[in-house]
Amino acid sequence: MNQAVLILIKPDGLKKSLTGNILARLSETKLEIVAAKMVRVSKELAEEHYQHLKDKPFFGEIVKYLQGELHDRKKVMALVYWGEDAIKKCRDLAGATNPEEAESTSIRGSYGRITTGGVYENVIHVSSQESEAEREIKLWFHPDEVIVDLYLAKKVAHKEYKTYDWA
Repeated sequence: MNQAVLILIKPDGLKKSLTGNILARLSETKLEIVAAKMVRVSKELAEEHYQHLKDKPFFGEIVKYLQGELHDRKKVMALVYWGEDAIKKCRDLAGATNPEEAESTSIRGSYGRITTGGVYENVIHVSSQESEAEREIKLWFHPDEVIVDLYLAKKVAHKEYKTYDWA
């Protein structure tokens, strides 16, 4: 069964120049990249992404982490991988959320660490299940940024739509 999964290469992965290494490892899955972009993560986006952790004592730190405030890299690489058993394949490669519990050959086991403050700097996010993948992909991407039709979408006319344009 084809699935979509959101992958985030987090600020620590970008700061350590691990993007190529991580993408090379993910290519082992033989999945297709159907969306990719660099994102400057707002506080609102980070809070919405981690909404399921809002009651945890480390919520503020994990939001700052995703925003890049802990690494002077205020960006994330967001990707959508698509194909047969995408979530399981990517999660297996990523390894356990806690880098110290992750297999040493996994992405998190190879490149992750736990800060002295207890934040898991695990360099990558991978959606945990299909419903979460859908929620996260819709949060990070617009339908026209994904090259396959993953979910129902509709055309919307905006009366007042403001955006940046090249000068």
